[in-house]
Amino acid sequence: MHDTHETVLEINLGALEHNYRFLRSKIDPSTKFMGVVKATGYGSNPLVIARKLESLKIDALAVAYASEGIHLRKGGIKCPILVLHPQEANFEGIIAHCLEPNLYSPKILKTFHKVAGEASQKDYPVHLKFNTGLNRLGFWENDVKHIKEELGNSGVLKIKGILSHLGASEDMSEKEFTEGQIKAFESIVAEAEQALGPIPLKHLLNTSGILNYPNAQWSMVRSGIGLYGYGNDPKYDSALRPVASLKTIISQLHRIEPGETVGYNRAFRADGFRTTATLPLGHADGIGRQYGNGKASVLIHGKRAPIIGNVCMDMLMVDVTGIDCKEGDEVILFGEGQSAEQFASFAGTISYELLTGISPRIKRLYRES
Repeated sequence: MHDTHETVLEINLGALEHNYRFLRSKIDPSTKFMGVVKATGYGSNPLVIARKLESLKIDALAVAYASEGIHLRKGGIKCPILVLHPQEANFEGIIAHCLEPNLYSPKILKTFHKVAGEASQKDYPVHLKFNTGLNRLGFWENDVKHIKEELGNSGVLKIKGILSHLGASEDMSEKEFTEGQIKAFESIVAEAEQALGPIPLKHLLNTSGILNYPNAQWSMVRSGIGLYGYGNDPKYDSALRPVASLKTIISQLHRIEPGETVGYNRAFRADGFRTTATLPLGHADGIGRQYGNGKASVLIHGKRAPIIGNVCMDMLMVDVTGIDCKEGDEVILFGEGQSAEQFASFAGTISYELLTGISPRIKRLYRES
């Protein structure tokens, strides 16, 4: 445990290892595991997370954009890296840094095929994404014939993987929809392999898919939020360990009288004598205005202190009336005693949005225990 003297995001790499091993235990030992480290490692540090996962012998990593994969390569990451949403402007960079693009449309396939050919590539590994109901990215099943025609006998590209993405695997009331996606993927895989030959990696399951539909694990699974300690279900959250903890300190205490107001637009008005604490972080750090005006609470010495008034750009105020505290004391926004999922729920959002929105200006601290 670090003594907190400023606003910090504490990253527990021991928790990351625990989560990886827990999720691994839910799949067959022969099934490969892809760790998703996009969005700055879900708001932490992608290079630190990737290095830890690589040390644990993870099979592959995934990022959203080419720039994220290039950052990892420049940091020394050697394992396969899938770019989930490649853009045409970045195809040359993808090839230069040996990244694997997720090709999802006839246009993207045609353009990458052309760029790779002009770069004299042979058997360049790519993945094909098919849409099975999320309706976000992906080929349609009837695109298989077009894919075969586009690839021809050029030998430029090699289909290393085929994938789709589940849209509601955490919601058991949508089980019929998810099972429909699984069946659609089975059909697509069969048709694709008949037309294109054997495809080594078939991956469909995300974190909730691993936990709720392990029979559909195919030859690889992909996990993002689960690695960072959240299983989208209380029964799994208890088995996982949050990797990130957001902590700060009390900058100043104020004792205000009845009728006095706090913050911009005088949004909080005291109904009696109150003690408030000002904290050094705000909406520029990822704690948006939606958490203000009593919606969310922080923890000070294990006691809840509601955020009062409007969250400022670099500061927010909390009501500490009745809490024995002093300037410089530690404050926990999420971490021990309150998870990111719980904090996010105060504003009607999810842990993903909160975690990935934490500003890079907040110092990251790392520990292994």
